Amino acid sequence: MTPPSNIGDIAHVIQLAVAPVFLLTGVGTLLAVLSNRLGRAVDRSRVLEDLLPGLTAEALALAEEDLLLLSRRTRLIYAAIVLDVACALFICILIAVAFVDAFLAVNLAKVMGALFVLAMLALIASLAAFLREIFLAVDSARQAMRRRTEGLKA
Repeated sequence: MTPPSNIGDIAHVIQLAVAPVFLLTGVGTLLAVLSNRLGRAVDRSRVLEDLLPGLTAEALALAEEDLLLLSRRTRLIYAAIVLDVACALFICILIAVAFVDAFLAVNLAKVMGALFVLAMLALIASLAAFLREIFLAVDSARQAMRRRTEGLKA
């Protein structure tokens, strides 16, 4: 490919870079959701830890169980965030490589393809960790509802 020599060629390169930018927007939105969930899990853990000294033995066991679950959820969210950021970085590098490919007389098509595949794998893994965390959160809520229901029946 010959380097772009006029405004039309440069505009074409920018048009090709727009698709990964839209993907980057979606990844950023996912990152915001994950950060919010992480904050909520950490806040809930702090509240439970503050309550521990005044709890009865039975309540203490339940609180420690909840803290263990929150710890697992926090690790999953953290892993999802790391993978999501890796995806964003791969996309940013992909965009930069696309411009380098266009302006220099080198063929970086395989590098761009590899970066896109890496970005998609990181996004898939991030979504899988996020889904697992959601399953844990829903299971935790169901257990809490069961305990309240059983407490009302007793």
